[in-house]
Amino acid sequence: MITLESLTKRYGDATVVDAVSMTIERNTITVIVGTSGSGKSTLLRMINRLVEPSSGRVLIEGKDTRGEPAHLLRRRIGYAIQGHGLFPHRTVAENIATVPHLLDWPDERIKPRVEELLRAFELDPAAYADKYPHQLSGGQQQRVGVARALAAGPSLLLMDEPFGALDPIIRAKAQDDLLAIQRRFGTTIVLVTHDMDEAFRLGARVAVMSQGRLLQYDRPAALLTHPADPLVARMTGSADRALRLLSLTTVGDLLGAGGAAAPPAPGTPVIGSHLSLRDALSELLWSGADRAQVIGPDGAPLGTLTLAAIRAHGKAD
Repeated sequence: MITLESLTKRYGDATVVDAVSMTIERNTITVIVGTSGSGKSTLLRMINRLVEPSSGRVLIEGKDTRGEPAHLLRRRIGYAIQGHGLFPHRTVAENIATVPHLLDWPDERIKPRVEELLRAFELDPAAYADKYPHQLSGGQQQRVGVARALAAGPSLLLMDEPFGALDPIIRAKAQDDLLAIQRRFGTTIVLVTHDMDEAFRLGARVAVMSQGRLLQYDRPAALLTHPADPLVARMTGSADRALRLLSLTTVGDLLGAGGAAAPPAPGTPVIGSHLSLRDALSELLWSGADRAQVIGPDGAPLGTLTLAAIRAHGKAD
C-alpha cells in the first residue's frame, strides 16, 4: 500500500502540487488524470523521488521513502515513460536486463526473466531478443519499455503518459496488454494520463487533479455519477456520461448481478460476456434487436441481455 500524506512541491512562489493526500491499494491500477500543468506528473515523480517533495511524505508499506537513498529506492520501483526511453545501442534483451544487472543478478537468472517477459508481451524471444529499438514498431517499443520496468519484479510500477505517442489502435492494444500483465504479475500500478477515457478504462480508482490540487479520488463510476467538483463533472463529460458508465461494466457482470431476462427468440443476436455494455448496446442497435443471447468464453449460453437492462444500468443513481 502507498500512502501520500500532504505531499507538496513548490518552485519558488509557485505551488505545483498542493498538499495531496491519498492511499493507493496494492495490486491495483490507480490513474492520475488532469490537464497540462495540473501537477500530475510531478506528483508521480515524488513517489520515487525523481522530484523531492517540499513537504509531506510518501509511505510504501508503512515505510517513509526518505529512509533510503533515492537511487536504491528507484531500483525497486519500475518506471515507464512516454517515448519508451529505450537505450538505442542496446538490444531488446539488454534493455530489459538493465535493472537486474544493476542489482547484480547472475546471468543464469537474468536470461529466463527476460524471456518470460518477452513471452508475456507476445514477443518471441528468438525473434526479438537480439533486435535493436529502431527495428521495432512503436507498439513493440512500448511493450519492451514496460517489460524493462518490470524486469526486477517490482511490486510498484509508475507510468507517466506511457501510451500518449501511440496511434489509437496500437494504444488500445497497449492498454489491453497492461491490464493483462497487471493481472498476471499482481503489480501495483500508478499511471498518469490526460485522457479521461484511458483513465476510466484502466483505473480501479482515478484521481482528478487541477492546479496542483486533488479534486476527487474515487472509483470511475462514482466520478461519473457523483462528481465532487464542477470541473470533475466537465472532465468526465456530461454529454456522454451514460455511455462512459456503460463502458465500465461487462455484459457478464450485469448478468451476474441479475440483469438476465427471458430466453431469447430464434434469430436473436449472440454476444460475448466479455463485451462492455457500451459495445453490447452498439451491437443491438446495429442489428435492430431489443435483446441478445449471451455466451461465455467457452461458448456456453449464460442468459439474455435486453436493451431495457442496459438503459436501466446507464442511469445515474
